[in-house]
Amino acid sequence: MIERRILLASVAGLFGLAAFRWLRTTPAQAAEKFEVEKTDAEWRAQLTPQQYEILRKHGTERPGSSPLLKEHRKGVFACAGCDLPLFSSETKFESGTGWPSFYQPLDNAVGKTEDRTFGMLRTEIHCRRCGGHLGHVFDDGPRPTGLRFCVNSESLKFVPKEKLATLADPAAEQAQETPPADRSEAKPSPAR
Repeated sequence: MIERRILLASVAGLFGLAAFRWLRTTPAQAAEKFEVEKTDAEWRAQLTPQQYEILRKHGTERPGSSPLLKEHRKGVFACAGCDLPLFSSETKFESGTGWPSFYQPLDNAVGKTEDRTFGMLRTEIHCRRCGGHLGHVFDDGPRPTGLRFCVNSESLKFVPKEKLATLADPAAEQAQETPPADRSEAKPSPAR
């Protein structure tokens, strides 16, 4: 009788281990190479603790805690990890979920992977340039796509329409903030 219990416990343990491996998430970073790759220490130095937890460790913020829920200006929502433009404000909608929601990402901005955490199959979305976790996509969104990209606001930064040029060229933002150098002391280049 004891041998039978040991056998059944062993079989149950093996099934439990197999289920655990099936249910855990596979990070996007393990499956793909990304244009922007940094060490864990570099990500920790660049990101806030909340951003690091979400973008690099696949965390989730509390629903309703995002100031981006009330962001209604025209512009772009970019990756907080690498500044890649991800979503246009034109595709943002109020989903009632407590997270910023969009019905469509910008072209070539978002990657997808299978997420089996919490005993369910979902589609995880990540930044295609740095692999940062953004959230999940569901098929209960509005027209025209019928999709809801439910995104953690800590993985985003909002860039107003008038600052979009600085997103494409960070040096332009520095130039706007730095007064031009005094050119009166510049020496003319010799004539050839």
